[in-house]
Amino acid sequence: MSFSGKVKEELSRQWSSARHCQIAELAAMLSVCGSIVIDSRNRYGIKIHTENIAVARKVFTLIKKTFNIESDISVRRNILRQSVSYSIIVKQHQDALRILQATKLTEEYQNGFEEIHIVNPIVVQQPCCRRAFIRGAFLAAGSMSDPEKSYHFEIVCAAEAMAEQVKELLCSFETDAKIVQRKKVYVVYVKEGSQIVDILNIMEAHVSLMELENVRILKEMRNTVNRKVNCETANINKTVSAAVKQVEDITYLRDTIGFEKLSEGLEEIALARLSHPEASLKELGELLSPPVGKSGVNHRLRKLSELAEKVRQEQGGLL
Repeated sequence: MSFSGKVKEELSRQWSSARHCQIAELAAMLSVCGSIVIDSRNRYGIKIHTENIAVARKVFTLIKKTFNIESDISVRRNILRQSVSYSIIVKQHQDALRILQATKLTEEYQNGFEEIHIVNPIVVQQPCCRRAFIRGAFLAAGSMSDPEKSYHFEIVCAAEAMAEQVKELLCSFETDAKIVQRKKVYVVYVKEGSQIVDILNIMEAHVSLMELENVRILKEMRNTVNRKVNCETANINKTVSAAVKQVEDITYLRDTIGFEKLSEGLEEIALARLSHPEASLKELGELLSPPVGKSGVNHRLRKLSELAEKVRQEQGGLL
């Protein structure tokens, strides 16, 4: 099961004790993936469509627990896509009307099949109801990427007004949600890992939150180790390159002007470097008599390099 599927499975078992929160969660599901069916006699019906059996079970149970209404479930199998879709249907006019009135979704529709585009702000006045609404919206049309690969949370909305409402509710919890249009739909998304953790907390998916946090900690540890290894490797390469250049310069001076032209200090460090080409500056300094610090060793080696460059220029750049 994907990480997104695990989150939905956990949320499908999450129940709000307050009836107003149950209504807010159901209102989100109706708004994002629901529709109202109105027949020729102006009688209402409700249909909520999903491809996730856990979500279908949650919708069915919400309607039963919140309103004591028995709904029907229609199962459709698509052989070509190898997928199964579920429709939770409330056929009775009075039952559908009770749900629509409670979720504040009753409006004047013309005969036919109508989508719902926004929820009355009264339904999501309280923070707990906003949490329930976001949970319902994610269950209905949300997804998350595998945190091992990337951080991405999104809720797909059919209408821009619905996307704006979902974004506003997410932003009320101080998340930086954004909207992008993708073909004919509007996608509310968050890409920051820490904010996705906050959203999981908002929706009360605490098990998934801990799993995501563990992944984030491991990834951060790996990144830290990689940065340190890369830094140390760069330092080693820099040290090795410098030592090779120093040996080349000292060898050039020995073969051209000879060490007898050097001062006692420069000759001593030149011989030490030739006999210990892999030694660090500190180790070279400890080989001298008396010992010399890193800055002193570096100064002498730099003087040798400058002298070698000067001799090269005087002799036409030939080694």
